[in-house]
Amino acid sequence: MLDRFYMPFLALAALAVIALASVWPQGLGDRSPPPFGHEPKMRDPGMQAALQRAGAAAQRRVDEAREAVRQMQSERSPSPPPSSPPPAQ
Repeated sequence: MLDRFYMPFLALAALAVIALASVWPQGLGDRSPPPFGHEPKMRDPGMQAALQRAGAAAQRRVDEAREAVRQMQSERSPSPPPSSPPPAQ
């Protein structure tokens, strides 16, 4: 492709991307500009409570899985007694 067509096309594409980025929704962070603006869901007290419940449930599952692994390992073979350092003379 010739440079005299490619460079203006590239500049136009860059300007279009910049214009789109200035009005595109910003996800769950701060409120977006007017055409796409909405109240972020993360600020809703119900959503925060749901996230805390989900986090607590996930942590509880992790703790239960770790305890199950420890129990299986202790049933399989008893752990050796901890080694103590030799007495000082």
